[in-house]
Amino acid sequence: MTEGSAPDPLFDRRMLEALVCPLTQGALSYDPERQELVSKQAKLAFPIRGGIPIMLVNEARPIE
Repeated sequence: MTEGSAPDPLFDRRMLEALVCPLTQGALSYDPERQELVSKQAKLAFPIRGGIPIMLVNEARPIE
């Protein structure tokens, strides 16, 4: 981060109560280290960019 720049907004964990996996409609878990929302059912991790979850299947990272 450079001097005078604002830090990236943090993900509001209260969003987890409203968000579901777009593929399975199942629950998501938050991975703060990778800044992702994880759908264990779909085996996908959805990125969070600038504090905004990107809930597009084609943007998700496959997980094992």
